Formats: sequence, structure tokens, C-alpha cells
Amino acid sequence: MRLTELHRTTGFRLATLFLALFGVIAILLFGYLYREVTGFEQERIDDWLMREHAQLSREEPDELVARFEHQNQFDPRHQRPFGLFDASGKHLAGGFLGDLPAIPVFDKPFSMRLANLPKHPPGRCIAARVPDNRIALQCQNTRELDHFDEELLHALLSTAMITLVIGLIGASLIGISAMRRLDAVTASIEEIVAGNLSRRLPVHSKQDDVDRLVGVVNGMLDEIERLMHEVKGVCDAIAHDLRTPLTRMLGGLERAQRRARTDVEYRAAIDETILETRGLLRTFNALLRISEIESGVRRAGFTHVDLAALADDVFEFYEPAAEDKHIAFELQRTASGPLAITGDPNLLFEALANLVENAIKFAPHGGAVRMVLWRDARGAGLTVRDNGPGIAPAERDAVLRRFYRGEASRHTPGSGLGLSLAAAVAGMHGMMLTFHDTNAGCEVSLIKPAHYHPADTA
Repeated sequence: MRLTELHRTTGFRLATLFLALFGVIAILLFGYLYREVTGFEQERIDDWLMREHAQLSREEPDELVARFEHQNQFDPRHQRPFGLFDASGKHLAGGFLGDLPAIPVFDKPFSMRLANLPKHPPGRCIAARVPDNRIALQCQNTRELDHFDEELLHALLSTAMITLVIGLIGASLIGISAMRRLDAVTASIEEIVAGNLSRRLPVHSKQDDVDRLVGVVNGMLDEIERLMHEVKGVCDAIAHDLRTPLTRMLGGLERAQRRARTDVEYRAAIDETILETRGLLRTFNALLRISEIESGVRRAGFTHVDLAALADDVFEFYEPAAEDKHIAFELQRTASGPLAITGDPNLLFEALANLVENAIKFAPHGGAVRMVLWRDARGAGLTVRDNGPGIAPAERDAVLRRFYRGEASRHTPGSGLGLSLAAAVAGMHGMMLTFHDTNAGCEVSLIKPAHYHPADTA
């Protein structure tokens, strides 16, 4: 962004707006102060003039000339020129030289130019009619007051100009700072658009509204990068995991084409192909299932579910499979009564079934699998334990990714999607899928936190 575009920045506009508001307030304040100060000085002079005017009524007519001449002796600089004039306006006494000027009003203070004094200074005067048709004029030279008013006005204007200049400089600095931040953000966005998903928007230490917005965007970029890596990993995993069954299907069909001679041999080749195809369909169905769950479209059908009843159904469903492997399979309850949560009963059954199926699959022949239903301060949940090879701590996050196969399960039949589906169901229901440290085997829990509210998933 160029400096010529500085006025378009939000920071500059806000700064100039506040400067304008401050300027209006300052003008009103300065005007009020100027009016009050000058008005106070004029009121003080008018009060003095009214007192002097009142004193005239108490003076004897014969003493007025002497009083005006006496006052003139103590006013050599003509700061308070008094004048006594006859009926025709001729000067009789006092320091106000010359004939009587035009009087706009009697017995009230008024302003006029003291034309008979050097430089014709401004004055504030009061005129009164006294006995013998004479006129008394009492004035106060207000040159110093006017000079004070001019200096005050000059100081106020100078302060306003300095404030304006400083305000504009401050607005420009704020605008330039905003421009630099926007340029940095724009450059980062352009780099991200160009394909560098690891790039993040710069965050300053101000913790202002822009930083909060940048933090939200960076969080979104983290999630986008994670999803992109996950999509890439899923694509790679699909290509890798589907290559083997497709190769076996192609090999079987080619062998049948080259070698098969009887209907039985052709039927065997077709059965083998059908078996591989069903495995592929199960993999794709699992992927579609996970996508459906992560999209949240099933939340509209949430209802009240008893986790204890689901655990009973899962135990009953897998008990025959455990007996076939001579596995000691048991369901232990540490909490009595129903464990009511809000969710989709079919999805929750599928998640619990995947955990139990994995435990039975990896438990050794004659091993043990235990389902524990519990409730405590953390909330409610179901824990599945087995004495199989377990999951290394370093792999616990990885096994929740699609198609990931740990070292212990690399040669075991499966698609690597069971735990991914269980994690997706847990996330949809506001639950946690956590692994626990054990000396042997694997222990995994599906937990509904106590502080969780069903409306959070709506």
C-alpha cells in the first residue's frame, strides 16, 4: 500500500475522526473560556463604573469640579479619564480632554473610542446628567483588557493549530502502522494462496482487535493445514491400502483366465474376487460413514440415550466372538442405574463396538477383555481393557488417523478405520476418546465430561 492511500486506512480515518471530535469540543471549550474571561473583566469594569456613577448622586454640585480635577491629578496616564461638561458640551473639568462626544445612552455602561487620547484607545464609559444641566462622563481605558483578549485569542488559536498538527501527525503514524500491519497480513495471505500452507499471519504483542482476528484466522489456517495433510494422508493411504486387494483381484482374474478349465475353478476365482470386492466396499463405506459423522448431519436426530443399555448390547453382541477365542470377556459396572446422555444411539453403539472389536481382535488366544462402565467427577464413560500388544504412547495420536496401522497391528486384517470412526463419533457427541498408560495391553475410554451440555453439539 502506498502513502498516497494513507487516507483510506481505517486507523487514519478513526484517528482523524477523533481529532475532529476533539477539535469541535476544544473550540466549544475555548469559546466558552474566552467569553467567560472577557465577560468577567467587562463585568468588573462595569461594576466599578456603576459605583462611581452612584457616588455622583451623593456629591454636592459645587464639589463636582473639584472632585473631577482631583481625580485627574492622580491619573497622569489617563487610564480613567473623567470629564465634566456644560449643557453645550464644553469641557469644564477632568482629564477627558475636548468636547463631549456623542452619548448613546445615559446611566448605563457603554463602549466607545477615547478619540481625544493618543492612539484612540477603546474605553468603557458611563454618562450622567448632574445639576445645572451639566453632564458627567466617567471612563475606563480598556486597551490592556483588549490586549489581554487578543493575547488570549492568539494563545487559543496557536494551541488549536499545534493540536491540529500533532493530531494529523499522530493520525498519519497510526495510519502508517496500520498500513504496515495490513501489508504484512496481505503478504502472508498471498503466500498462503500461493501454496505455502505453513505460513501464518503475523501477530503483534498489542493484543488488540486485529490480533484477536489474526489469532482466529491462524487457528483456522492450522485446521485447514491439518485437514489438507489429513486429506493427502487419506489419499495416500487409500492408494496404498487398496493397491494390495486390487492387485490380488487382478492377479486372481488373470490366473483364472490363463489356467481355469472347469466351472468349479472359475467359481472359486469369482468367489475370491467377490470377497476382495466386499472388503473394498466395507472400506469405502467406513470412509463415507466417517465423513457423514464429521459433517454433523446426524445431530438433528439426537435423543436421550442410556450408555449403560448400549454397553449391555455391545457386550451381548461380542460375547460369542470372545468365546470363540477363549477370551475372558466381562462387563463391570462401577455406577448403578442408567447413564443418560444425548446423542445418536446407532452411532454410539458403532463407536463402542469398534473399541470392543479391536480389543477382542488384538487380545491373545485365551486372553482377557473387560468393559468398565463408570461415573465420577469427570463425568460418565466406558473403558475397554485388554491384555494384547497395546499401543505405544508415540502412536496414540496417529492411530486416530484414517488407515493408520500401528506396528503391532500391521499384519492383522483390518482397514485402520475403526478408531477413526470412534473418534469421529466421540467428537460429534462432545465426548473424549483417551488412551491410558498401562503396563501391558491397551486401555481406552470414551468419556462424556460432566461439564458438557447437550446444546453444545447443536
